[in-house]
This record gives sequence, C-alpha cells and structure tokens, in this order.
Amino acid sequence: MTSIVLAALAGLLVSFALEGVLQPRPVAPTRRKPSDLALHVGIWLAAYCLLTLILGRPWFAMTVVSAGLLTLIMVNNAKYLALREPFVFQDYDYFIDAIRHPRLYIPFLGWGRAIAAALGIAAAIGLGFWAEDRLQITPQTLGAYSGMGALAAGLILFGHRWRSIMTFEPVTDLTAHGLLSALWHYGHAYFSPVPSWRSPLLAAEKNPDDSAETLPHIVAVQSESFFDPRTLWPDIAPSVTAGLDRLGAEAVAAGTCRVPAWGANTVRSEFAFLSGFDADNLGVHRFNPYRAFKSDEHGSLARALKNLGYRTLCIHPYPISFYDRQRVYPLLGFDEFIDLAAFTPADKFGPYTADQAIAERIRTLLAEAEVPTFIFVITMENHGPLHLEKVAPDDIATLYTAPPPAGTDDLTIYLRHLRNASRMAEHIAETLTDNVRPGWLCWYGDHVPIMSTVYEKLGMPDGRTPYFIWHTDVSEASGPGTHRNASELAQILLKQAGFLRNAPPSH
Repeated sequence: MTSIVLAALAGLLVSFALEGVLQPRPVAPTRRKPSDLALHVGIWLAAYCLLTLILGRPWFAMTVVSAGLLTLIMVNNAKYLALREPFVFQDYDYFIDAIRHPRLYIPFLGWGRAIAAALGIAAAIGLGFWAEDRLQITPQTLGAYSGMGALAAGLILFGHRWRSIMTFEPVTDLTAHGLLSALWHYGHAYFSPVPSWRSPLLAAEKNPDDSAETLPHIVAVQSESFFDPRTLWPDIAPSVTAGLDRLGAEAVAAGTCRVPAWGANTVRSEFAFLSGFDADNLGVHRFNPYRAFKSDEHGSLARALKNLGYRTLCIHPYPISFYDRQRVYPLLGFDEFIDLAAFTPADKFGPYTADQAIAERIRTLLAEAEVPTFIFVITMENHGPLHLEKVAPDDIATLYTAPPPAGTDDLTIYLRHLRNASRMAEHIAETLTDNVRPGWLCWYGDHVPIMSTVYEKLGMPDGRTPYFIWHTDVSEASGPGTHRNASELAQILLKQAGFLRNAPPSH
C-alpha cells in the first residue's frame, strides 16, 4: 500500500516538473486556479490508478504514465515549433494519421525524436517488468486503489464543475491553465452541442438575364503553402512568379488574406473559403470544422452554385479519406471528388502530384463540360517537409537575382514549386479564356509554408497569403490591394460574378 501512495506522489511531482519543458510554458502551479490544479491531479491519478490496477506494479505504472506525458509534451513542442500552436484535444486523430501518412508528420517531429521516444517507452516497459514484482491483491491494496480512484474522480468532478472559460486561443489557454486542464476543457467543448450554422453564400441567386448557356465556369484554387516569399528575400527572379503577378495585376479583386492556419491544418482555410464562416465564430470547432459538419443544410459555395445549376467538382491529389472528406464533401454540395487515385506516379513533381498535372485535368474537364462547372482545387505539390528534397545544381542561378544566405535551402526548394504554381495559374487562365463560356479564377494560399530555419535567417512572415479574383474579361483591374479574411473570398467572388448582392466590397 505504501508503494502505491509513494509512486503516485512521485509521479505527480514528475508531471509538474515535465511542464517545465513544455512550449509555451504554463504559469506556475501556484498561480493557477484550484479547478485547473484539480483537473491536472485528477487526470494523472486516474491514469495511474487504472494502470496500477491492471499491471499490479505501481512504480512501473508511474513510469509509463510519465513516459506517456513526456511523449505528449514532445509532440506538443514539435507542433508549436513548426506551427506556432500547441497540441489541442482536436489533434488526437493526428496520431493515427501519422501512422497512415508518416511523411506528412514525423519529419516535423524529427525522426530522431520519434525513435528516441519509442525506445524510451520500450525501455521503461522492459525495466518495469524486470525490476518490480507484482503486488498481491489484499484488502489494503484494494482500499488504496479505491481511495485513490475516488480521489481522482472527485478532483475531476470538482475541476469540471468549476471549469475555467476557454478563449480557444491555444497559446493563451495552455499558458493559463496547464496542458491537462486545457485538453480536458477543449475535449468537453468538442462534445458539447454543435451550434447551428448556415452559410451566407446560400443567398446567391441568378440574374434574370442569366441562362444555363451563358453562366461562367468558375475555378477556385487553394494553392498549397502559397505566400509571397519576396517579403523575406526580395532578390527572387521575376520569372518565378511572373504568371501570378500578371493575373494579380489584371484581377478584379486582389490583396492579402488572413487565413486561420499557419504551416499546416489546410482544412481550416479550406472550410473558411467554402463555408464563408470565420474561425472566430466557430468556437472549439475552428481546429477541424469538418468533424462538426453534419448536415447539408449548413451550406457552402458548392451548394450555392449547385442550386444555380452548376456541376460541382473538387480536385485534390491525396486520398479522399483524409480529413473525412469522403463524408463531408457530398454534404458541402460537391457532385464529384477527384482524388489521388485519378493520377499516376508520372504526374508527380517531387514527392506529390504536380500542379501542372492538375491544370491539364482542369483543361480536359472544362473542354468536355456541357453545363456551367465549378471546380475547387486543393493542390499538393508544394506540401512539405521541404527539407526532405534537395537543391538542384542550377536552382540558385535560375531562381534568384542574388543568392540567399547559407542555411536557406528550404526557400530554394519552395521557389522551385512556386514557379510551377505560377505556371499552373497561367495555364488555368488560358483554359478559361479559350473556352466558349466566360470564366472566373479565384486563387489564394491556405497557409505559409513550414520553413523554420529560413525564418530564423530572414525573419518571420505575418501569416497572410495573397489572393486574387480574375475574370476572362480583364477590362477592369482591382487597383490597390485589399486585406481580407479567407472567409470573405467566396462572397466577393459571387458578388463579382453577379450572384450575390450583400457581400463585402471588393475594393
């Protein structure tokens, strides 16, 4: 019985000590609310009691729980370094995704850290079984288990009853309340009733003079990791972004947009654009809105255009199962989802399907289209980790007018893909111009790329991404750039196309 209590006390001290390496670091336990401390202690004790009851080895159970907490902290720190956001409850399924798609996740944690964590847990398990004998079940040990379990339950109930109000700004909540308390609160909010959503885009309607024969084709491109790197290093060859620059100058609306993601979490920007909902209005569901998307009554850009007679398609060269899109996209109003299975290895540029291959697919689809068509594209070519690719011998000469400082290879690799994105934009514009119907092209970035070493050398970008809305009739240019939210872009697009009266002004 003594060992059960001593191991629990030692483990609790270790749990608070481990928070000392957490990034961002929470305030000291003495400065937290009693309910936050109660949740921390209660959650840790509950996990410890369960493992001790199963294993019968209290010190071993303490070690395993501590190792699990340390692993969570390592994942949190890696995410915070790359994405400027700590680990939240809604990230739980990323552990499964890391197994299914290791190239997308583990390189950001670091293969060394991942292997070290796995070896450390294996060593703890082996040492625990070897070094500690299993406790015999006696009335005293059962009493200790029961008392500690009751204490854990009571602390959790107290912490939950008097729980803190969350801002759902992860850095703010983690630093104020601690990791375990913040995870508990975010989890509770996630399982709370989902608010009623209805997209403002559903107000779209045709003009009396519109007919199925005259409606324009519409292509919207969410370009992977697209931002303007000239804000960091101005000596980039004009040819890299020539197509994007020309279309931006000809666009009826252009500027920069605030996106609800940094470095990853594409689904947040994707949902903001398609739904017209701003992340600030989504509460805890801002972290993965698709999990809360349950009905086709919510509406989206695709649903609004479908109501106007459009055929609606999405092209994303990655498995449709990612982010549960196979369930969500029919609810959003898409008729068809063209995923990775529609492309071949020959379509790749680098590790992923090339932007040019997508541009060719758009040309084919629009050439064969018998009705007005909306195509939403989520590109993949420029998806990191960039540091897994190599700089080619002629990259510096062709991508820069003056070479960047040493240690910025990720930027060079990024520019190689950005050049292809620019060519893709030009290709789509040509496709729309050559079509018998008029056409619209909306282009924006989902988030800035993950290039930690580059940002250390050249400075941190502000997180905004460029956008433009271009029409095949280029007689009216946008003038000065305008700052927008990603959730406003589809409204502006529909207004410019004549489908929506109440929308943010484009200038």
